[in-house]
Amino acid sequence: MLAEDIYHTIAGPSEGLYKEKGSKFLAYAWPVESEEAIKEHVSELKTRYYDARHHCYAWQLGTDGMNFRANDDGEPSGTAGKPIHGQIRSHELTNVLIVVVRYFGGTKLGTSGLIHAYKTAAADALAQAVVVEKTVNTQFTLRFPYEAMNDVMRVVKEEEPQIIEQSFDLSCVMTLAIRLSQAEQLRSRLEKIDYLTLDD
Repeated sequence: MLAEDIYHTIAGPSEGLYKEKGSKFLAYAWPVESEEAIKEHVSELKTRYYDARHHCYAWQLGTDGMNFRANDDGEPSGTAGKPIHGQIRSHELTNVLIVVVRYFGGTKLGTSGLIHAYKTAAADALAQAVVVEKTVNTQFTLRFPYEAMNDVMRVVKEEEPQIIEQSFDLSCVMTLAIRLSQAEQLRSRLEKIDYLTLDD
């Protein structure tokens, strides 16, 4: 069982293909972080493959498995989006979108044929993808005067958060990201430093 702040997703876009009785199923998978990004990918494919009959898709976001959607885009209910989503789940992935574009070949495949085709196309796209492990991170923004710099840098060196951005002008501002399970320890150490303010 993975820790709650670890998840698996894909490193970058990948493609898959399945052909059956003249029908072509082009599968595209992306790592995604938001529903806005999902909408952009889906609409870009609908524009690129404007002459295709169906653009079916499924996505999942977050680590609890509760935020997902499956869309059949005109195919019989449950024959497209659900088997695509089933592949995301069976590979234990999240923050993933898979779209399968179908070009109809003139021969109907029937319910079981469609389920098999969408599932196989989605599986092929995931088979071409590189799976990566990521952590769920939280961010802090610190503001502090120069005299606190040494104390701050010591904590940063020892706790090893990722430095997202930093600027040292009249006062110092740093934005740090750290894995959820380590956030409390970092926060409590930073809060002990004089003159430092912390924003989540």
